[in-house]
Amino acid sequence: MGQPSLDQPFVAGSVMTLLGEMPQVSSTLTWADHWGTIKARWGVGRMHYTVDPGLYALGSPDAMAPVLVTANYKMSFDRVREALPGRDVWILVLDTKGINVWCAAGKGTFGTEELVHRIAISKLSRVVAHRQLILPQLAGPGVAAHKVPKLSGFKVIYGPIRSKDLPAFMDRGFKTTPEMRQKTFTTRERVALIPVELVEALKWTLIIVPVFFLMGGLGGPGGFWANAFNYGLFAVFAFLAALAAGAVFTPLLLPWLPGRAFALKGLIAGLIAASILGFLRAGTLDAWPGLVEILAWFFLVPAVSAYLGMNFTGASTYTSLSGVKKEMKWAVPLEIVGGVVGLVLWLGSRFMA
Repeated sequence: MGQPSLDQPFVAGSVMTLLGEMPQVSSTLTWADHWGTIKARWGVGRMHYTVDPGLYALGSPDAMAPVLVTANYKMSFDRVREALPGRDVWILVLDTKGINVWCAAGKGTFGTEELVHRIAISKLSRVVAHRQLILPQLAGPGVAAHKVPKLSGFKVIYGPIRSKDLPAFMDRGFKTTPEMRQKTFTTRERVALIPVELVEALKWTLIIVPVFFLMGGLGGPGGFWANAFNYGLFAVFAFLAALAAGAVFTPLLLPWLPGRAFALKGLIAGLIAASILGFLRAGTLDAWPGLVEILAWFFLVPAVSAYLGMNFTGASTYTSLSGVKKEMKWAVPLEIVGGVVGLVLWLGSRFMA
């Protein structure tokens, strides 16, 4: 498909070019746009939250208007147009399979081949008179900038990391400042990652939680349901605490948790959660079943929390692919062992006299 459809819900109109009508978009996002972002943040339809690849007009650009390049993940597309009120620019959208710029650059879908292909198929050279493209800095790992002019005739200019800096970047004659090239990982940015990780974890939590509850009814001094609402319900609470420690408190407290490895940070958050659980269950520590039960959670909770904490490595600004692979080689086996030991201890505590 050479040009994007005019029938997409966010398209406000069209502009006429030598190639015919091009979809025109606004810098003002609608409620539908914001609602789509909210759903994507919570993992609802996230992998299908896309726009058609191709060339879009923001405002009323002419042949000399700048060309900004972004991914076809709609949230990326929306952040670019939202940052440029009152500006007339072209937005060239690459087919990144619904993946954001940074991840797509790492995976290769925001790469040299797709960029050159999209320039050709959209016939960009017939729409604009200049030969410059503004790419987000985070596209750097995927695009060989020195090859693009040879293959397409267009020169690559790397812009700022954050789309909100685009107006200042353009006003400076397409020059960035050191601040525009600095990738942050603030509390707000880390919080934005929590919902999608929570939703992903909750998919298997909905299976595990009922199993823990029902298994808590086995053995023990009382009847099945009395045990389930005592030991089983506490097991559910403990597992949810592990989920919160790894998927919520680890990213929130990331700069203050000791260690460099995300698994270690998640482990420490899990140990804190397990200590709180032990305090809440202190009344059962006068008998062996209670002691073994608490010991089980000191294995299970940190193991789950450490595993969930590792999920944030791909979103951080100070991890590398080689570093993540090294961490997984030692962390994942330890997490599995911790989980298995904890589960065996907990099941054993159910049948101890």
